[in-house]
Amino acid sequence: MKFLNQITNYAKEALQSAKYIGQGLSVTFDHMRRRPITVQYPYEKLIPSERFRGRIHFEFDKCIACEVCVRVCPINLPVVDWVFNKEIKKKELKHYSIDFGVCIFCANCVEYCPTNCLSVTEEYELATYDRHELNYDSVAMGRIPYKVTQDPMVTPIREFAYLPAGVMSGHDLPAGAQRAGERPEAIANTTESSESSEN
Repeated sequence: MKFLNQITNYAKEALQSAKYIGQGLSVTFDHMRRRPITVQYPYEKLIPSERFRGRIHFEFDKCIACEVCVRVCPINLPVVDWVFNKEIKKKELKHYSIDFGVCIFCANCVEYCPTNCLSVTEEYELATYDRHELNYDSVAMGRIPYKVTQDPMVTPIREFAYLPAGVMSGHDLPAGAQRAGERPEAIANTTESSESSEN
């Protein structure tokens, strides 16, 4: 009797273990049919969306030192240093800087700039060991922005929200795709073609 009880208990434990293993594998098999969410950073990087607000790019020659960016900034962050030239009766910009350690990347300064000397870029890797290095002057802000799609050492991955239905991998990036979504002119062309086909 004791031997039969031991066999019965062993069989129950084996069935219970098989049940738990099956539950774990069911979760695994369920995730095999889903889109991946892991990016092998820094060898793989997501392409930022079209309206992504990264590091601000500054063009010194376009700036008229109007200080609109300072007035619309919620924290009065941009520092605009200028002198008034009496000969031409205009302001002359001497120095411009933004501390990206404090900046909230709202892009109000970009939106309200009358000369479009400010623009947001796709660059988001601004980490440093010293917070004072995040205070960018006009030279640092004027350098050409970094793009994930133009880096030969990185595999660009399309953001998963922008993948078409049925596509499981973000690695299938078509040649020439520079952004996560379509460009505005492509969307306008698609809209116009669909309207013309309806008429």
